[in-house]
Amino acid sequence: MRAAVFASLVLMGCTASQTAQVGQGEFRPSYQGVETRLLDGDLVNFRVTMTGARGESDVAKYAECAAAQYALIRGYGFARHVRTRVSQQGGTWDADAVYTISPALPRGLRTIDAEVTVADCGVSGIPTV
Repeated sequence: MRAAVFASLVLMGCTASQTAQVGQGEFRPSYQGVETRLLDGDLVNFRVTMTGARGESDVAKYAECAAAQYALIRGYGFARHVRTRVSQQGGTWDADAVYTISPALPRGLRTIDAEVTVADCGVSGIPTV
């Protein structure tokens, strides 16, 4: 009797797990482009648009990838995150992000090594500038 109850519980667990996986769907982002604007010296604004994001962190990561590549293009090795605003309308996500770029590691907690970040973005399939 115990074996039958245990088997039923295991099967119920499998069914719930499979339903959760089916309900989540597959992550299929579509990166719609990056608009870059130099604000002042080393301060740069990035506006990115994408569809298929799972949430704010996906579109913020897209902006970070753009900032890292931009820093490398300008001959700098680092960037520091200033702020990111994310919005969603329908299935389209937008991020408006500001970063400073610099040749040396900037002060602050939200710094990125541009070379390492661009490599990570490539592995993750996130396009850069």
